[in-house]
Amino acid sequence: MTRQSASDFDPEVLKLFDQYVHGQLSRRDFMTQAGRYAVAGATGASLLAALSPSFAAQQVAANDPRITASYVEYPSPQGYGRLRGYLVQPANAKAKLPTVLVVHENRGLNPHIEDIARRIALDNYIAFAPDALFPLGGYPGDEDKARELFGKLDQTKTRADMVAAAKVLKTLPNANGKVGVVGFCYGGGIANYLATAIPDLDAVVAFYGSQPPAAEVAKIKAPLLIHDAEKDARVRAGWPAYEAALKAAGVRYEYHVYAGAEHAFNNDTTPRYDEAAARLAWQRTMAFFHSHLAS
Repeated sequence: MTRQSASDFDPEVLKLFDQYVHGQLSRRDFMTQAGRYAVAGATGASLLAALSPSFAAQQVAANDPRITASYVEYPSPQGYGRLRGYLVQPANAKAKLPTVLVVHENRGLNPHIEDIARRIALDNYIAFAPDALFPLGGYPGDEDKARELFGKLDQTKTRADMVAAAKVLKTLPNANGKVGVVGFCYGGGIANYLATAIPDLDAVVAFYGSQPPAAEVAKIKAPLLIHDAEKDARVRAGWPAYEAALKAAGVRYEYHVYAGAEHAFNNDTTPRYDEAAARLAWQRTMAFFHSHLAS
């Protein structure tokens, strides 16, 4: 069966799905409103199913012999107490390696984000992807349930857990002390936040994430790489104020907008995936990390 892409859906359906994914629209309301745009026998329910992630294919298998991966726990005194995540590294590293914190979307540590961590490890980094849902039992294996759980988190504690996770990476015995962060959607917002909260980060990459308050931007010392989608009006609305604050504070940053792309264009488990935009953004991301972490 041919894989669907964003162009196969009415733009209004994509807007409704974005609202649903980010908690602004209930499942029932999505199906009711999306049904108005259904054609050729489709329904609101079938549109939701078509737009939802499929984790059947992954770029790097969990048992790939080139990597070693495990679930680990660390203390988080200011957060929920303990954090748990997926730690991945090259199987045959010859020297200490730079590290990358991988921050998920608003569904916790799902198979897609684990795959992202494995891809990063194959580029000769230690990748750690914490699960914000660990205090509530962890990613439940169902995206709707995960989204529901996510709304129950205390974000002050969750942010403290992410700070703790980044600091753990500086202390790993096989790490070289350099720490980068990459986040997607919710995680992109966390990446921006961590840049304000941890002055000694070495590189921060945010994929279509919310921006920090302008008053916090002067705290940023790390170089930033920001990826946004042209059709992501919700996230892009905050960019002008962020850019003005970055310029005023003298922060080093790169900003890229991907023509024709939708929010979540890097997520290859959904029809919003844009292969060309994702490939270019990933090339830029890894070149950015190589420049600031590996050299």
